[in-house]
Amino acid sequence: MNQQALREKFLGKFPGAEKTEFRGELAFKLGLGEIHDALKFCRDELAFDYLLDISSVDHFGEHPRFEMVYELQGLAHLQHLRLKCAVAEEEAEQIPTATDLWPTADWHEREVYDMMGLKFVGHPDLRRILMWDGYPFFPLRKDFPLEGKNSDVPEVAFTGKAPLAGGPFVTAPTTATAKDREPRAKDFLARE
Repeated sequence: MNQQALREKFLGKFPGAEKTEFRGELAFKLGLGEIHDALKFCRDELAFDYLLDISSVDHFGEHPRFEMVYELQGLAHLQHLRLKCAVAEEEAEQIPTATDLWPTADWHEREVYDMMGLKFVGHPDLRRILMWDGYPFFPLRKDFPLEGKNSDVPEVAFTGKAPLAGGPFVTAPTTATAKDREPRAKDFLARE
């Protein structure tokens, strides 16, 4: 199957999908209500047997705020396909899981939940995968402050906000190594 045939078959099944092509990559944007059916169609009818990734984007300040991105690969025909769907804030807990289609979606969806707070309906074990249980924030949302938030758990990482001036997110051109530029590394070395 080539990209032209893929495009025609997909749009034949989902005529309302918004098609984009960029640098030879094909992507379709659908509504949240269509995404699970589209993923199943891609797996069963278009031979996309490999789920590469599931990620999310926060378009803070826009409506809809979130976007889900699914990266698919067909190992037999060597085609890549990206499916996207917009998710409004009020729909952030209504995203259908893809774990019934690809078991590997389990970890991807848990990461999206942990970092962005988006919940997947029907997921078999939706819990944090990177942050600790009970962590009240979602660090990849754009309204999460760059300097972090104060923590009352002193054994975990840093308890205070990270300094922004010369800190881990603001750098200036220099010939110094990362070890020498990082203020927390300097502070740690001074304590030894």
